[in-house]
Amino acid sequence: MAIEYSAFGRGCPLGPVLIAGPCVIESEEHVHRMARGIREAVGEFVFKASFDKANRTSGGTYRGPGLREGLRILAGVKAEGYPILTDIHEAWQAEPAAEVADILQIPAFLCRQTDLLLAAGRTGRMVNIKKGQFVAPHDIHRAAEKVASTGNRQVILTERGSSFGYNNLVVDMRGLKIMRDAGWPVVFDATHSVQVPGGGGDASGGQPQFIDTLARAAVAAGVDGVFVEVHDEPEKALSDGPNALRLTLLRDFWRRLKAIHALVESVNFLHTAGA
Repeated sequence: MAIEYSAFGRGCPLGPVLIAGPCVIESEEHVHRMARGIREAVGEFVFKASFDKANRTSGGTYRGPGLREGLRILAGVKAEGYPILTDIHEAWQAEPAAEVADILQIPAFLCRQTDLLLAAGRTGRMVNIKKGQFVAPHDIHRAAEKVASTGNRQVILTERGSSFGYNNLVVDMRGLKIMRDAGWPVVFDATHSVQVPGGGGDASGGQPQFIDTLARAAVAAGVDGVFVEVHDEPEKALSDGPNALRLTLLRDFWRRLKAIHALVESVNFLHTAGA
């Protein structure tokens, strides 16, 4: 089924949108298996996988099947009824990716690339902008405004941690409110926020033991969506395995987040009624 931009609306009774899937397309069989496994665990969600990881730490690591083959595989997943999110890295990729993807994602390292943002906006698809690790939460709205200048205001902002010295990220929960106050829906990327950039030598490391903690805090803060990279065997993943959430943990993880969301909404209701 398709997903509408209104699903990311504030106070949506269904709770935050879940965006989940493996970092990169490893094989056609694997993405279909992951999509089915995630659906069995959580129900409706947006399936995420990249056809190319153009920003790997090392030039010798796996990048993905490429645009043409990757979009063919994602089209097969979409035909099974899953909304699709995938990254684009260059402006020319926007149009072909938009033929398959419901949401085009701008990688964090590219969040200020004007031509890329404009090309994504012109497709009319939803555009999810990852906030760069080097960008302050009160500045990322400028990237959203670049997309909106095309007439497409279906923009989502995603927090994925900020650089804190070398090989380390931190999440400033104040930033979630700052970004939302700029007027755009905000998603929290719980898995890249625990990444240790370049911490594995020729690849990034991670601290997955903090995924649940940060996600719970973000949902309590009122985010509109949660992004998690999920893998059935993180230790064998071809990209970002050290910071991925194991598939067997997803069901309880999502139940906890939905329970927190329901509690927050009930408190907000009581506060509004009391006012």
